[in-house]
Amino acid sequence: MTDDMSIDDYLAHGGKLTSPGNVPARYRGELLRLMASFVDSELAASAGFADTINDAPGIKSRIAAARITLEKADHADRVLQIMAEFGVDTDRYEGVHPWAARLPREADIGATRQEGDMRLSVFHYPLEGWIDAVVMNVLQGLAAKVQFGELSQVSYQPLAEVFRAVAPVEARHAELGIEGLAHIAQSEEGRAVAEAALAYWRPRVATGFGSETSDRFDRLKRMGLRHRPNADLKAGWEASVDATLADLML
Repeated sequence: MTDDMSIDDYLAHGGKLTSPGNVPARYRGELLRLMASFVDSELAASAGFADTINDAPGIKSRIAAARITLEKADHADRVLQIMAEFGVDTDRYEGVHPWAARLPREADIGATRQEGDMRLSVFHYPLEGWIDAVVMNVLQGLAAKVQFGELSQVSYQPLAEVFRAVAPVEARHAELGIEGLAHIAQSEEGRAVAEAALAYWRPRVATGFGSETSDRFDRLKRMGLRHRPNADLKAGWEASVDATLADLML
C-alpha cells in the first residue's frame, strides 16, 4: 500500500491484509461476521452428522459419517483460532449455542439468523435417517464447493489460507455423499426416499446463498470479502446439482 492510498482504496484494488493490527473497524466487523457464520455452520453440521453415525448402514458409511463429523469440527477450530487473534473468547464461544439443537422439520425460517447463532439456516433443520442425511450432505457439499471458491479469495490473507487448505477436504465430503447416494439410488425404495429428501433440502440449501438483490454485496466487494454476486454463486450450484443428479438418474 502506498503512502497516498487509503486502506479502503487499497482493499478496493485487490489489496490483502495480514494481521489484526492493520484492520479497519468496519472491515473487522464484517470479517468477524463472515468467520462466525462459517464456524457456527461447521459446528452445527458436525453436531448434526454425529447423530447420524449410528444410522449408517455399514462400516464404510459409518467411517464416512465419523470423518465428516471430525473434519468439520476441525475446520471450525482453525477459523476460531483466527477469531481469537481478534479478541474472541474461544472457550466461551464453543459453548454459546447448542450446536445439535434443531427446529421442527416443518419450520420455515428462510435465511433468518436465530438469536445470535450465525449458522446458515439450513443447519437449523433436523436430519431424518441415513438417506435424508446423505442427500443433505450432497446438496450442501456442492454448495460449499462453490462457496469455497469465493471464500478462498478473501482479502484477509490468514483466513484465505485456511479456506484454501480446508476446501479440498470439504469437497471430499461432497464426494463421499455422492458415492453414498449412488448406492442408495440403485434400489427403487431408496430412490423414492432420496427424491423426497431432495425436494425437502434443495430449497433450504439454496437459501444459504442469500438474497440475489443484497445491498451488502457492493460494500463487501470493496473490502475484498466478496467477489461474485449471490445470483452467480447460486447458479453455479444449481448447475452442479443438476449435473450430479443427472449422473445418478435422480
